[in-house]
Amino acid sequence: MARWEPGARERLVLAAVDLFTEQGYDATTVTEIAERAGVTKSTFFRHFPDKRELLVAGQETLSRLLAEGISAAPEAASPLQAVASGLERACEAMGPANRELGPRLKAAVAASTELQERDALKSVGMAAAMTEALLARAVPEVQAHLAAELGVMAFKRGYASWAEADPDAAGDLWGHTAAAFDELRAAGASLS
Repeated sequence: MARWEPGARERLVLAAVDLFTEQGYDATTVTEIAERAGVTKSTFFRHFPDKRELLVAGQETLSRLLAEGISAAPEAASPLQAVASGLERACEAMGPANRELGPRLKAAVAASTELQERDALKSVGMAAAMTEALLARAVPEVQAHLAAELGVMAFKRGYASWAEADPDAAGDLWGHTAAAFDELRAAGASLS
């Protein structure tokens, strides 16, 4: 078992998602995850405090990218345009490996109440990051929260569409997320 092999964090996430899907979250141990990933148990704990944290492995990075994109939006951008900028920045950081993980992750989450709770907390974290970035742009609080929640919904719908698409025709995540964002904005406008 290689001790310092690169990519251990990513291999741990993939191994965990596969094991959660194959045998269930509760039945999967940290030792099994480490063995499947080809690392030691101590390497697992260098990357994650426990197996619950595997689901939100990229949450900090995702939240940071969303906030950076919002902050970098033109000064005259509306709150929704700023959120679109954040979504685009986050989407650009995701590649084929993220797309391939989607269906496996969805199956693992669907099979575990605990993972469903962690997934919900991930959505809350994304919304909080976008809301804070919008508030820093002097967007009124209610509009900031609403725009951020719309952004979370668009990201989740776009990611699901992208992950389920035929690999040869999937395109990039931003295309799917932008389409979901446009659909949600139109739906919101029709509510008045």
